[in-house]
Amino acid sequence: MSLAQRWLDAAYGGSAWLTPLYPLGGLYRYLMRRRAQRYHEGHKPVWQAPVPVIVVGNITLGGTGKSPLVAWLSRWLIQQGFSPGIVTRGYGGKAPHYPLLVSPATDPQHSGDEPLMLAQQTGVPVAADPQRARGAELLVRQGCDILISDDGLQHLALGRDIELVVVDGARGLGNQRCLPAGPLREAPARLSSVDAVIVNGELQHPLAVASVAMQLVPQRWRQVASGRHYPLQPLPFALPVHGLAGIGNPQRFFNTLRELGVAGEMHPLADHQPFDEQTLQFTPPRPVVMTAKDAVKCQAFAPPDSWVLEVEAQLPQAFEDWLANRLSALTQRGCTDG
Repeated sequence: MSLAQRWLDAAYGGSAWLTPLYPLGGLYRYLMRRRAQRYHEGHKPVWQAPVPVIVVGNITLGGTGKSPLVAWLSRWLIQQGFSPGIVTRGYGGKAPHYPLLVSPATDPQHSGDEPLMLAQQTGVPVAADPQRARGAELLVRQGCDILISDDGLQHLALGRDIELVVVDGARGLGNQRCLPAGPLREAPARLSSVDAVIVNGELQHPLAVASVAMQLVPQRWRQVASGRHYPLQPLPFALPVHGLAGIGNPQRFFNTLRELGVAGEMHPLADHQPFDEQTLQFTPPRPVVMTAKDAVKCQAFAPPDSWVLEVEAQLPQAFEDWLANRLSALTQRGCTDG
């Protein structure tokens, strides 16, 4: 286990060996609050898009399930008659130029894994740019009339109309301390200022705010090499398997595999870890099962017996109704202002 993973496990588990870092956590918390205040008071510039912006983010490290929510939002907004676009930092990628308009065929080394995955899953325009406001401007020029900022909660240079925060139901807020003493990017009180807190999975740690339940539901298997889809049952591959997950919380994926009756050896990898042919060379050779985020990095060299578990987010009707009302109010206000 890497040192980073040991630290993350300690931060979520409340390990006492992080106690000496508490003063640094307090300093980080103060600096983040001061930074937000400078944006709020106009000392640092904020670019406000001419269309509504929905930010999907979190206040914790380690993966919470933002990407499935972004994909769900994209599909839902299309059903409501919008033309959405997704702006993202493009973590793990290095493009020859920015902003980068990501297509389903973009090199993942240029875009990063999550932007490419979202482009393939949603079919909507995706812009990767460390300067999200610049990427957002490109999407507006592409004809998008609403934007989703993926993992943009702390990127305050981009104005926003709706903030959605995703919390991992199993891990919650960990020891509730800020970096490096805990897993928090911002203080827990930040949850009281956002528009909705969405809990991925069963909530096992109480929150001080109301929340919306989200479930990630397995949909089908996809063979990486051919792109063909297969039903969840019967399994289209033999057991046991090698399961791998280069995501923020690999155990969540492994738990889902177990619930589907998939047994074998599980290999947790670092979030956004680059893949090459050696990454998929296991002994003994067995079918390889991975996440959609992993698959975009090995499309060109994945063994024939490699499989993706495709999942989709499900949210309650009450949340859809609330979001529809908020967007209706925003668009009506925009018409009035125009």
